[in-house]
Amino acid sequence: MISFPNAKINIGLNIIEKRDDGYHNIESAFYPVSLCDALEIIENTDDSNERISFTFSGIEIPGNTDDNLCWYAYHLIAADYVLPNVKVHLHKHIPIGAGLGGGSADAAFFIHLLNDKFELGISWGEMHNYARQLGSDCSFFISNKPSFAEGTGDQYESMKLDLRKYYVALVYPNIHINTAKAYSGVVPKIPTRSLENDLLNLPIEQWKEFVHNDFEDSVFLQFPELKKIKQQLYSMGAEYAAMSGSGSTVYGIFKNKTDLKNNFKNYFVWEGQF
Repeated sequence: MISFPNAKINIGLNIIEKRDDGYHNIESAFYPVSLCDALEIIENTDDSNERISFTFSGIEIPGNTDDNLCWYAYHLIAADYVLPNVKVHLHKHIPIGAGLGGGSADAAFFIHLLNDKFELGISWGEMHNYARQLGSDCSFFISNKPSFAEGTGDQYESMKLDLRKYYVALVYPNIHINTAKAYSGVVPKIPTRSLENDLLNLPIEQWKEFVHNDFEDSVFLQFPELKKIKQQLYSMGAEYAAMSGSGSTVYGIFKNKTDLKNNFKNYFVWEGQF
């Protein structure tokens, strides 16, 4: 059985406060994007005691197999349900560490795959609970619909934001940004206007002035190239442009189909309709 885990972008990201546990409370709109990985599961009928084995293709994935969120997801579910040994193949196309949630999407779709293929009968709520244990944004990809995120980015409420008539261009400049360091450069603050109930209801052409990603203030100082990409996207006609998450992908939302690859020849560029 195969599925296609998709990426997401953040539209606005306010860092509200630092918590006693060292994490930060945020608010942000999460929106699915159809840039995808490919994930396949088959039952492992080989004479092997290995519960879960991986093969990979596409973008190289750093680290060990047991650092993979799918590995953790399998063992979480295997503690509660009877699972056979499985073989997993992941073709990685979503850039890693790019603010697009690719690893979290893989884990959430993996939960769906296990549930569907082996007819486990895991409820929607249970799947969300497993996903929350894997990472703050994993739970978003269980429902995989436009959502407003709060808490550490693990609490979601569906929202009516609809960008299906627009096109999006993602530009990833192959820069890795350490998330912890990105947070260290931000001064948390409570916004004066509601992102969910006010700013995102404005016409998209007004977002440029009001909808902001708090990480940009410090990350753009460290990596001026990212600010330049954002400015380029606006000069090319973007209705709105911003960095996604803590970066380093910068995206632009356009009224018309784009062809920007020649403008960013040394970067990963993906373009499509929402």
